[in-house]
Amino acid sequence: MQCKKIYQEKLFTHFQLSDRITKTNFYRRLKEVIHLDFLYDSTKKFYGNSGQKSIDPLVFFKLCLVGYLENIISDRKLIEHCSMRLDILYFLDYDLDEQLPWHSTISRTRQLFPEAVFEQVFTHILTLCIDMGMVSGHTQAIDSAPIKANASMDSLELKVPANELDVHLAKIRHISNRDKEVFRKAKENKATQQQRTITANAKELNSITARNKKWAKDQNQRQGSNNKRSRYTSNKTHYSPTDPDARISVKPGKARKLNYSSQLSVDTAHHVITDIKAYHADKKDNQCLEDIVSRLHKRLWKQGFVWENIVADTGYSSGEVYAFLKQRRIYSYIPPHGTYKGGPDGFSYIKEQDHYLCPMGKIIPFKKVFLGYRTQTKKKEYRGSSKQCKNCLLALQCLGKTAKEKKFSVTYYHEQYERNKTRVHSKKGKYMKRKRQSTVELVFGMLTQFMGLRKINTIGIQQASKVMMLSAIAYNLKKYLKFSKNLSKSIANIKTPSYKSLYVELETYYISFNEL
Repeated sequence: MQCKKIYQEKLFTHFQLSDRITKTNFYRRLKEVIHLDFLYDSTKKFYGNSGQKSIDPLVFFKLCLVGYLENIISDRKLIEHCSMRLDILYFLDYDLDEQLPWHSTISRTRQLFPEAVFEQVFTHILTLCIDMGMVSGHTQAIDSAPIKANASMDSLELKVPANELDVHLAKIRHISNRDKEVFRKAKENKATQQQRTITANAKELNSITARNKKWAKDQNQRQGSNNKRSRYTSNKTHYSPTDPDARISVKPGKARKLNYSSQLSVDTAHHVITDIKAYHADKKDNQCLEDIVSRLHKRLWKQGFVWENIVADTGYSSGEVYAFLKQRRIYSYIPPHGTYKGGPDGFSYIKEQDHYLCPMGKIIPFKKVFLGYRTQTKKKEYRGSSKQCKNCLLALQCLGKTAKEKKFSVTYYHEQYERNKTRVHSKKGKYMKRKRQSTVELVFGMLTQFMGLRKINTIGIQQASKVMMLSAIAYNLKKYLKFSKNLSKSIANIKTPSYKSLYVELETYYISFNEL
């Protein structure tokens, strides 16, 4: 018999969210696990004693976590999404007829709480993972990735020399009173005087000018090269007034963008994130490593772990880094960069006397320690005498046409480089390389593609660190729930031995003991 459903809205109804949400639901299980009551004491000092009540700190953090769990980076879309989901409302402790906070309240509260509060929540979730046995602590894999900033390349402005800054500001501030009323806040210059001023020296500026001419010549065949607005941009000559902390960065085969650098540390046991922070995108990875190690070492030490091994790619390679890690008693598995050479080809190093032997057996002694002009790193200079090379058969090949004596420089940290090179090419070093490729790179892919870290939706490097930390918290919580679920299943599958089997085992043990 055919049926036709007729809908008639009831005037009164009885409805409870707890009855509708299944026990296996993700957000119901998450609500039973996450307990952030300590936030009331941590955030109390940031509120006044009078005025309207603000958003509950627990609700704020739960809303943020939902955004990264659902891969939503817009606060407005997040509120719309949460209002349509019964399980999320139950997770937030909101009823059907309760109105969720306004979307702008989330962004204002994110700016209100300092970075330390977000780090406190991150450490709390990390402690849950540690208590569950998901962190080994002895080996950490570190990597970085550029995350797009909330600023456009069209917003870039040219830096000016310090003595011309006042004149430049007077020109761009010539706006009528009527224009000032409609002048959008997003167009206001948020950069400080230092950020607007050129800090490059004359030699660096000449290099940028030459690079600009070469770029204009080489880009003629590329799409958009004839555009009048096309230009070569550099962090030394340009800045973004919208987000002054964002920096221009580029990867091979990709467009130049304003980015932040996300530095991530992952434990190799179960891929739990142990540290994450935002850095300027124009900073090299090896310049950030000492700060990462100092912060992460303290966090692991408080949790009772001894950090033994660090695994990273070539970008973190430098002599200063190797020496720093040795001082911290951490074994580094970081391949040396491609420009490293132990010394000139055909020359052998004698460590005891600290000198080199040329192919003809002549001694090239050590002379002095100096700083490299471009890299500002410590180097050692070795130089022979003109008498040694005067009648040498290899003089023309070794010295060239103008030089009279052999002179070269090597890195001051030659010993640290060689020690690390041997460690990387060992059997354990090859295993560590595979371990890094299967841990931290996969985690970064998850964060950028599925956990809302494809773009920073805030302005400023401190706000960017908060965004990255919230994404890492959401990731660790997801790993924690999956791990605890699998653990409970494995425990349930263990069969308890019967009394009969225990008796047989005891009898067998007694017979074998008497035979001994």
